[in-house]
Amino acid sequence: MIKASILHAPVFLSGTKSIAIGLLVMLMTLTGAYSQRVRAITDSEDQHIFVGEEIQYLEDTAGIYSLSQILSPPLNGRFVNSATNTPQNYHLKSTYWFRVKIRHNPESGKNWILEFFDQTIDDITAYLPDGKGGYSMRRMGDQLPFSEREYAHKNFELNIANDAQFDGTYYFRVKSHQTADAIIVLRSVNRFIRYALDEYFIFGIFYGMVLVFSFYNLMMYLAVRQVQYLYYVLYNLCVGLFEMCIDGVAYQYLWPNAPEWNQYAYGIALYGVSIFALQFTRTLLYTPRKAPVLDRIIVGIMALRTVFFVVCLFFNTDWFSYKFVELVPLAVAFYTGIYIYRKGYHPARFFVLGYTFLSIGFIHKLLLMLHVEGLNFGVVTYYSLSICFVLEMVFLSFAIGDKVRILKRKKDKAQKQIIHQMMVNEKLKDSLNSRLEAQVRERTHEVLEKSAIIAAQNEELTEVNALLQKQKEEILQMNLLLEKDNEVLHTNVVKVTQARVMSAEVDFEEFSKIYPDNDSCFKFLAAMKWGNETASDHYQCRKCGHDHSFHGHTPYSRRCAKCDYDESVIAHTIFQNTRIPINKAFYMVFLMYTTKGKISSHKLSEILSIRQGTCWAYASRIKKVMQDRRKEIAASKSGEGWSLLVLEHSLETA
Repeated sequence: MIKASILHAPVFLSGTKSIAIGLLVMLMTLTGAYSQRVRAITDSEDQHIFVGEEIQYLEDTAGIYSLSQILSPPLNGRFVNSATNTPQNYHLKSTYWFRVKIRHNPESGKNWILEFFDQTIDDITAYLPDGKGGYSMRRMGDQLPFSEREYAHKNFELNIANDAQFDGTYYFRVKSHQTADAIIVLRSVNRFIRYALDEYFIFGIFYGMVLVFSFYNLMMYLAVRQVQYLYYVLYNLCVGLFEMCIDGVAYQYLWPNAPEWNQYAYGIALYGVSIFALQFTRTLLYTPRKAPVLDRIIVGIMALRTVFFVVCLFFNTDWFSYKFVELVPLAVAFYTGIYIYRKGYHPARFFVLGYTFLSIGFIHKLLLMLHVEGLNFGVVTYYSLSICFVLEMVFLSFAIGDKVRILKRKKDKAQKQIIHQMMVNEKLKDSLNSRLEAQVRERTHEVLEKSAIIAAQNEELTEVNALLQKQKEEILQMNLLLEKDNEVLHTNVVKVTQARVMSAEVDFEEFSKIYPDNDSCFKFLAAMKWGNETASDHYQCRKCGHDHSFHGHTPYSRRCAKCDYDESVIAHTIFQNTRIPINKAFYMVFLMYTTKGKISSHKLSEILSIRQGTCWAYASRIKKVMQDRRKEIAASKSGEGWSLLVLEHSLETA
């Protein structure tokens, strides 16, 4: 509960000047307090819309005023009567305060609510008097989840207490990113229920018509495959979505838990209305052929509309509220229809008629936004655009039907011409047949003779093909034998080369052909440690002893399937922690092994292009391993000494 209070501050003025200022403040306060008409609750009237002097507003340009500040005499006296029946937030960046006065009547036998008609308002903070000098606060608006509403209805409603006799002033703080109409209605709950049921029934009829028209034209598209039906279906669906956004029905039924969609869903729908309306215009009226200049203008308008849509969507969704831009594609489509109709294309007459009603609806809505006198608020005026949309859909359907009728008439005419031509062709065919029969008999005799010759030639070709097929099979067998010989030869060459590398002294160039890069060296080490790649024949985890593994994080490493211990391929080998390139390290071990450690570090440095100190340090460690394993190496077979020297060793950084 927010208690209203008036703050008093001592002001020290003197003489006539202080008296004049005091009288001026009192006059402003009295003017603001008593110039507004009070609306009394009475059972004889179920509904009342606050208009004219019954509703006052105050613009808060900075959006910083609180209720206590609004209730203070300086600000309370700045409220002014609405110059129109339905005041608006004339400046979108400002916050507006609206207030109405209601004389409560506890003797009323009805429950009463206050309702905001405009469903597109972002935020409404209502301050309701309790008759004791205090206020309770309630929030509404399409920025809040639908489930937080006091009534599950597309409009904003709130109950008012009517259990005491007093004149209460209701304050409403309104902030919206688009133009909002402050249409505040006092009505009984019974009247609200009747009105809501009737309104939703009308909505059902309207949206049902949209779906029926869309489904019918979708079936027509699937039947005749003419693209104008598809554009018309998409246009109708976008119109329906736009109307649902404006009516608040989309928020209630489509995205009740996603209020952020309310900020731009209607803009997306309007973009679809413009684009598909122009595409429908192009396909229905054949503008690329009948009006090439207008067609290029339509394409340009579509491109500009798309650019505006992208800018609004990604930079400032508030610009979606500039609905007047839709007048441009509407005017272009309307003029195109008139132009094509004047050129003699009759289906355009229904197109022009439909867009006439749609233009009337848009102009009427624009005049309402500009508060033109004489267009009073009412059910017909409020839903004028929806009514015009329905009429436009009807006449556009007539236009499509008229186009189909003209196409059918042209088709029937073409069919008659075809039938006549077929009859003429039949007569010509009979005369030609008699002449052709004689020629056919002559040609048949010639063909039979040639057929006999061709049959004999075919027999010869068959015999030749059989011989070729047999030769082909023999060649395939020879190729298979050659492939096997090549594989055996390649295997022997590899084995001989590896054996030579393992048992004889070769230069670094020849050694590099067997181990040209890190990958080949790692692959050799992995095979020595664990066996082949598909099955870990020799693998056993050094931590848990498990014998199953997967590929590790580095090339040719192994990761334990049980404890996830990842062992690299050079771990626990003579190459661990060495900074020498792995292929050169391989060759150094090979040279030390084949020379039995007698090669000098200077010779190693010259062969491997590595500093003599590094070669000496690494060769010393290799000699130590050879000394430690001299018995195993001496007892090993040819080629096994290499693996005994490599495995199960860990060197410090060389």
